[in-house]
Amino acid sequence: MANVEMYSGDFCPYCVRAKALLEKKGVAFSEYNIRRDIQRQKEMLDRTGGARTIPQIFINNRHVGGCDDLYALEKKGELDSWLES
Repeated sequence: MANVEMYSGDFCPYCVRAKALLEKKGVAFSEYNIRRDIQRQKEMLDRTGGARTIPQIFINNRHVGGCDDLYALEKKGELDSWLES
């Protein structure tokens, strides 16, 4: 099973949408709230090369990007192959 990580925050509609897609697919994921944990925020900035928007999603340490990027992978039919690894 893939290792899926999501950096998120409170009251974020894009985070809710991204989580909904992952849950619909039955994918377990680790969620890090950057609003409550400044160390996770710094970690996210380092891992993304400075991206500040949330969510920021990683699958097997590969940076997907945000909610729109996750849905774009799904639309292209590529998300399942990312999740198979």
